[in-house]
Amino acid sequence: MSDLRMLPVPDGLEGMRVDAGLAKLLGLSRNTVAGLAESGEVLLDGAPVGKSDRLIAGGLVEVTLPDARPEPEVVAVPVEGLRILHQDDDIVVVDKPIGVAVHPSPGWEGPTVIGGLAAAGVRIATSGAAERQGVVHRLDAGTTGVMVAAKSEHAYTALKRAFKERTVEKRYHALVQGHPDPSSGTIDAPIDRHPKHDYKFAVVSGGKPSITHYETVEAFRAASLVDVKLETGRTHQIRVHFSAVRHPCAGDLTYGADPVLARRLQLGRQWLHARMLGFEHPADGQWVTFTSDYPDDLQHALDTLREQDS
Repeated sequence: MSDLRMLPVPDGLEGMRVDAGLAKLLGLSRNTVAGLAESGEVLLDGAPVGKSDRLIAGGLVEVTLPDARPEPEVVAVPVEGLRILHQDDDIVVVDKPIGVAVHPSPGWEGPTVIGGLAAAGVRIATSGAAERQGVVHRLDAGTTGVMVAAKSEHAYTALKRAFKERTVEKRYHALVQGHPDPSSGTIDAPIDRHPKHDYKFAVVSGGKPSITHYETVEAFRAASLVDVKLETGRTHQIRVHFSAVRHPCAGDLTYGADPVLARRLQLGRQWLHARMLGFEHPADGQWVTFTSDYPDDLQHALDTLREQDS
């Protein structure tokens, strides 16, 4: 049976989009609310509303929810290329390969970091939703590199706080098209879901504050290798910011990369790698850092550029 929810719109959601506001109010994903609105299952004061319509404080919202679906389960399956860089009683640090999600999610049938760790006999913290227990931050399936998960409950709490308070140092390397001007600088532009395409994000007025610092490490004729330090951690932040300044990550066709250059460099995904992660260890507060080498596809792209420029 379906589940009908009726509740007033709080003052704090005044003027918010239906998908964003009801996602907060009901604890659902924004995509789920958008789908319900498109199916006519969301009413505001008795009238159907679309996902981009605005909420009115005090209005009566009626949402018809479908039968609850079981949460995706963590399946212990070995993940090829997943390397454990360090582990102790509190944390496990891994080098994530291409094509691996961090945790199970609806619609994802591929390998996951959590499933790979389970297959390797690594027990992680039980805090968090069942399918992402121990997860304190994420990398896109198409982004490789270093990440940490919590093994103890204390570590989970401490690391979640550290990421929220931005005391973690996250350094990425990205190969971006062209030559950013200036060669070192900061991109400060708000990010939110793309107004026309829900599967990607964009720089939009009124989005979440997002700050990216970068420094050019090596310049080629067609592209630049940049070292990136994130001050905030929005979804797709590096990809969105460099696309917005017309220097998309090489191979990132979703965000406007040149497909000709991608083919020349034999890139099947964005050239973006989580190079270094530093944080205070939850056990003793000592600062620790972990680094990840470039995987073969990214190294090949760099070698190709160097050969062509020589």
